[in-house]
Amino acid sequence: MIHHSNENTLLDDANSPEINRKLMSAVSADFIKVADTLREASYQIRKRGFSENPVFIVTRQIVDIGQLLLGPNELAGNTWTYRASLLDEFVQRRLVGEESVELFKENYKNPDEYCCLFVIDGDFAGFIFIPFPED
Repeated sequence: MIHHSNENTLLDDANSPEINRKLMSAVSADFIKVADTLREASYQIRKRGFSENPVFIVTRQIVDIGQLLLGPNELAGNTWTYRASLLDEFVQRRLVGEESVELFKENYKNPDEYCCLFVIDGDFAGFIFIPFPED
């Protein structure tokens, strides 16, 4: 993770080395089931001008961030909960410090090709970018 002097700043490198293979495998396996829905949600968020940087929260816990998009087992047996959010909400909640917004945008991958996930699992919370499956 990249930590800055502001203790409220949280920004991971693309696919932080702190995310273990087991967790990445679980997220990836579930992501395949919901990728089309997340791709469409990302497109709609950007098309409607809400944000150029949609973020999807992926968790098995109850969290109070973002808007519920998919609950567990809602689509093709997915096991995680997916919530749609925006970079602005992460800044407002001080999960990303204002001084890190430009850095976040620089590291944000092409949203037509990658999905920005904020994974919360136990003690781990971090951003990962996962490629959308090719058609």
